Amino acid sequence: MSEQKVNWFKLSLELHRKYIGKIEVVPKVPVTRLDDFAIWYTPGVAEPCRKIFREGKDLSFDYTCRWNYIAVVSDGTRILGLGDIGAEAGLPVMEGKALLFKYLGGVDAIPLVLATKDPDKFIEVVKILEPSFGGINLEDIASPKCFYILEKLREILEIPVWHDDQQGTALVTLAGLLNALKIVGKKLSEVKIALVGAGAAGLSIARYLIVAGANPKKMIAVDSKGILHPGRPDIDKLKETNPWKYKLAMKTNAEGRTGGIPEALEGADVLIAASRPGPGIIKKEWIRKMASDPVVFTEANPVPEIWPWEAKEAGAKVVATGRSDFPNQINNSLGFPAVFRGALTVRSKKITDGMCIAAAHALARYAEKKGIHEEYIIPTMEETEAFVEEAIAVAEKAMEEGVARKKLSRSELEHEVRELIYRSQKYMKLALEHGLIEPY
Repeated sequence: MSEQKVNWFKLSLELHRKYIGKIEVVPKVPVTRLDDFAIWYTPGVAEPCRKIFREGKDLSFDYTCRWNYIAVVSDGTRILGLGDIGAEAGLPVMEGKALLFKYLGGVDAIPLVLATKDPDKFIEVVKILEPSFGGINLEDIASPKCFYILEKLREILEIPVWHDDQQGTALVTLAGLLNALKIVGKKLSEVKIALVGAGAAGLSIARYLIVAGANPKKMIAVDSKGILHPGRPDIDKLKETNPWKYKLAMKTNAEGRTGGIPEALEGADVLIAASRPGPGIIKKEWIRKMASDPVVFTEANPVPEIWPWEAKEAGAKVVATGRSDFPNQINNSLGFPAVFRGALTVRSKKITDGMCIAAAHALARYAEKKGIHEEYIIPTMEETEAFVEEAIAVAEKAMEEGVARKKLSRSELEHEVRELIYRSQKYMKLALEHGLIEPY
């Protein structure tokens, strides 16, 4: 297993050097003669400029690429499992994210890394960039400032803002859990849930579970210092330094349980861990103390908090991880491409919680139609139609909630979404066939 990991690292390094970047900008309009430049540039371009100036800035969505362009923005302070490695070192991740946006969702994404760790400067820069983009994807920003940045930008921008480490992880986790609970015959509103990890992912997972119907009084959250509860010695300090975690401590754990991970797991129906790489963070004997037919999601990368086979040996009925080489991958890539596809297609001003919950239910329905079982509770990245259905659900919810600038019928929406998502895959096939992209 370790040799395979080293091989992936080595191959990735070689290929990043070979291709010198994963994305590029190519024309989407025909240029076949000299006169075409008079249309796309001067003098013809002056007319759409005048129209936007005279009739309103929202026309920039109709006359430019803005409607389908987003920025993938990071300060490099929490890159994957590498931590605070800086903007330049984080750029390969942002570029990879842009590739996934295009290939899986038909969304044009530009990677932007900012040389500042100051959250207010970060917010100022993104606000200044707003006229160029139809949406903002925040990426790999340290907690707790990531919560502040997301909340502030959602408040001041008139385009969708999304933090994938928060909303993306929470959305896909919810989708998987909805189906896992169907397999074990339990209801979200009734189960006891143990949350291990109270960073960006953990806090957002808790919030989405509650919005979707989980009972916060039956949830117990654990951070690096133990179970969250109102009587913890650091609770007053937490109120000042991390109000988001403080709020979770005040609304969960009705029985006032104390201790650490083993105490949180005792009698729990569900474990969702988004903490630090294992193995050994979660122990088999702790899983054995959970309720009958427990559901275990261990999402740390590159190694889950407990190996899935160990969780199964300890009695877990359904197990999910963050890895593609095990069944039931809880993968953010199932969320962000389709969420933005749906939001951008209807020119949404926001990505609301309702839109994210709709996306989770769409993913769960897609898998259920195919036939869920213990090793298939959520679609994989290869199931393109799952992205289509998810994007449609997001767009419809945006129109229903009144945040969409554009109204489309179901048939119009389905046609446009499917065309845009499959377009990128057609381009890839043509580029490989014609040698425009060299295979490796």
